[in-house]
Order: sequence, then structure tokens, then C-alpha cells
Amino acid sequence: MNDQDPESTIKKEELFKSTPVRAPNPKKVEELAKRIGVDLSETEVQTYCELMKSSLQCFAEIEKIPEPTLPVKYPRLPGYRPSSAENPHNAWYWKTNIHGAPDGILKGKKVAIKDNVAVYGVPMMGGSWVLEGYVPEFDATVVTRILDAGGLIKGKAVCEDFCLSGSSFFGARGPVLNPTNPTCDAGGSSSGSAALVASGEVDMAIGGDQGGSIRLPSSVCGVVGLKPTFGLVPYTGAQCIETTVDHLGPIAKTVSDCALLLEAIAGYDDGLDPRQNEAKIKPIQYSKELEITNLIKIGILKEGFDHKESDPRVTELIKNEAAKLAGDRLLLQNVSVPMHKDGTNIWFCFGYRGLADTMMRGCSAGGGYKGFYPTSLIDAVGRGVQTQTNDLSGTLKLCWMIGEYMKHEYRGRYYGKAQNLRRLLVAEFDKVFQEVDVLVMPTIPYPPKKLPINDAGLPDLLAQAFGPVTNTMVFNTTGHPAITINAGYIDGLPIGMMLVGKMFDEVTLLKVARAYEQISNATASQ
Repeated sequence: MNDQDPESTIKKEELFKSTPVRAPNPKKVEELAKRIGVDLSETEVQTYCELMKSSLQCFAEIEKIPEPTLPVKYPRLPGYRPSSAENPHNAWYWKTNIHGAPDGILKGKKVAIKDNVAVYGVPMMGGSWVLEGYVPEFDATVVTRILDAGGLIKGKAVCEDFCLSGSSFFGARGPVLNPTNPTCDAGGSSSGSAALVASGEVDMAIGGDQGGSIRLPSSVCGVVGLKPTFGLVPYTGAQCIETTVDHLGPIAKTVSDCALLLEAIAGYDDGLDPRQNEAKIKPIQYSKELEITNLIKIGILKEGFDHKESDPRVTELIKNEAAKLAGDRLLLQNVSVPMHKDGTNIWFCFGYRGLADTMMRGCSAGGGYKGFYPTSLIDAVGRGVQTQTNDLSGTLKLCWMIGEYMKHEYRGRYYGKAQNLRRLLVAEFDKVFQEVDVLVMPTIPYPPKKLPINDAGLPDLLAQAFGPVTNTMVFNTTGHPAITINAGYIDGLPIGMMLVGKMFDEVTLLKVARAYEQISNATASQ
């Protein structure tokens, strides 16, 4: 059809009118000008109105072109929302039965997927009322890799509202209960993932971790949780909080299963995830690298035990359990990184602004990078946030307001300074990693807490939600890999020991965790 043909022109205009992008009226142009600090006369308003109308034609043109998306390789039924009888810990959001390849390293393994990760045809809520009703039309890369490895996906695990809580009571559908004691917090934000593994309903689960959200629930539920090195596992197809701290990783009952799931999901994603550096990502059979064959030096990190909220019982337990690792091939020594205590503040200084721009204004995707953009998710989050802002959790409202305030009052200065200080923090830890191979500290420096009572005030709720991140958030800031493993119990509740390693040295972390697992199992059987 000729571009000059009148019929062709009419059809293009009709298409343009039907697209989501509408030309702004003069009032909107005036509002836009004021928002960016520009004064326009009435004549200029009309001029810019016409200019914008013609300039927006490009959006109508690209709306015609089908966009590439992520592959869906395995058929499935959508599943169902389980009844309370099927969901005793409130840990399931949705149940499915998605079969993958007939063979593979995950054959026979039942897997849960955190509900901030897209699964084709299965509802995705992200823990928030503002996203309820969204159904992805693609599989996240980790989902495809699990199915390629023969895993059986049993459903979506509950997570906290937009994953912004270290405790398990800020999800839209109510608190996730700790399987060890249902009156206690199950940790966040991968609350359902850890609870389902701990209760034995699945063998393993995918968690997400921006400030400790794999390790915190794994610690308080008594299971193994690994936050890999930043970029090792592709984040493609999951909701973002801040692009420089987003991680996905495995949660499992045992170190060997944790290694197996990591083996299935790790690896470069062909340029779809901007967090990845292809040159640094090498395929490794983690499940076959669990035996210690060389000397490993372990550092007891002073600052990891030395917080104002540290419980002396946790300090004593972790130091005693770490001492059990000493042997012919495991050498312990005390180390110090004074800047460890600055890591959480650095995270918050870039994190507040980052989550405001990426998670809220950027609709869980952000921008400014080459890679895959989940446009249907962007639409769903954008509509929900715009129309249901009051339904957001207290954690989100507070952090978003701080992010907006710092952005508009102080521009990007503190975001930039914190990102610069991140490099200094990484260098400080890398300096210590010239002396030792692994660091040890409590995952959380105090025992799990009770779930809050119904009339708890917002300040108390926020303190409990953000309190556990003292040690974990530091390593989202730096990107070093970190694993938590159960080190025993206080008042009948699990206490996690966190091991931190060199960049892309998950093998050593898994070896030490496995060695401790064997020691603790042997002690328990005596």
C-alpha cells in the first residue's frame, strides 16, 4: 500500500488513536513544562502541543511490530490457588504441576518459584495487591533452565510486597508462618520459598535477594540458602528492585541440593541480563565439587558479631560451631573489616533512590540498559501503582517517599556517592580475601522473632522488617557470594551461620558448608 494513498493515511491515524500513547492536550503540556521547570506562554503551549503530537507518531509505528520475548518450551496447565487446608503455613501463592525435560540433573526434584519470577500462564502477584491478576506470557530464564534440567515446578511461593521486607508479614495475603514454630516470623522476602523447603513440601526453591531475602528466611527456617555472586545467575524475567543489587539463587534442605540447583540455573544469558559479565561466568558442575582437597582459610569476621543488637547467645553459638571446622584442611583465624558496618548505610543511600526509579517509577524493570524488558509486567505494575498506591505496604511507602525526596531535593549526589563508596567497600573485603578464602558470621545476629500482634504500630513493624539485614545487606552491596546454613537452635528456633566467599568462588563456599553439614550431622547422630 502506498504511503500517499488516502486510505493508508486514514488507517495509520486510526491505529495511532487506538494505541496507549495519546497526544497530550494543552493543559497536560503546561503541567509537563512546570514539572521540568520550564515557563511557557499560551502560544508556546499550543506550539509544543502540536510538536509533541507529531513526534509521538514513532510510538504508534513501533506498536505495530511484534516484540521478541522469552521462550516457553514446556506445556502446562495454569494450576490453582490452594485452599487453607493445602497451605498450612500460607507459603503457597499458586500451585502447579509443570513437568520439564524427561531427564536432567534435577530429575525427580520438586521446585517452588518465588512469586516475583515469571512463569508462563501462571498468575504472578509479587506479594502485592497492585499486581494481582497479572499473568506472564513468558518464562523467566531460571524457570526454563530448571525445566531443561528435568525439574518439576510445583508452584509459586509467597513473597513480601514487592519483596521489600526482611520479615514475613508484609505480603498482601497475610503472614507466612515459620514451620518450626508457626507463631514466629519466617523471614523475608523469599518467605514462602524457605518455608516450603523447610516443611518438606518441595526439595528446593528459587529465592530472590536484594538485601538478604534468600539468606534471612533460610536462616530462620533452618535451611540452606545461597546468594550467588552478582550476575552469576541471570535475573531475566524477574521483578527488579535496584539493578545493581538484584540476585536470584537457590534454597534447599541440603548443601548438595543447593549446589545442584545452582548448577542448573547459573550461566550467561546471551546478553539479556545487564547484570552479567560474560567473561567472568564459567560453567561449573558445583554438585561434583563438594569435597575439600586443598587448604581453606576461614576468617571469623569481628564486625559481623559486633552489632548493638547482637545477642550474646548467637555470638557464642556461631563461634563455637565455626570452631568445629578447624582441622587438617580448614584453618581458622580472626579478621577485621571495619567498613563492614558502613555497608548497610551505603546500600540504603543508593537503594532508596534506586528502588524509587527502578521498582516504582520504572515499574519493576527500570531502564538504561541493553537486555530483555518484560513489557507486560511493566504495564501491569505501572497501572497498579498508579491506581492502587494506597494498597502498598508501609515499607514501600516509606522507601519510595525517601527515594523521591532525595532525588528531588539532592538530585543524584548521594546515589552517586554511595555507588562510588561501593567500590571502596569491595576493595576492603577483597583485601581480606587475600588472607582468607571464606568469612564466617551470624546470618542474623539475634534469634527469630515472634510475628507481630495485630495492633502493632507501623514503627515497630518497620523495625522488625528491616532489622535482620545488618550482616546480609553488606554483601548485596559488594556482590560477594554468601550462603547460610543452620548452626543449631536457641529457644527451639533455628540460627543461621553465614559464609561469604570471593567473587565467583561459590565452589569454596559450598565445600565449607558441606563440611560443616557433615560435622553437624555426625554430632547430632552421636
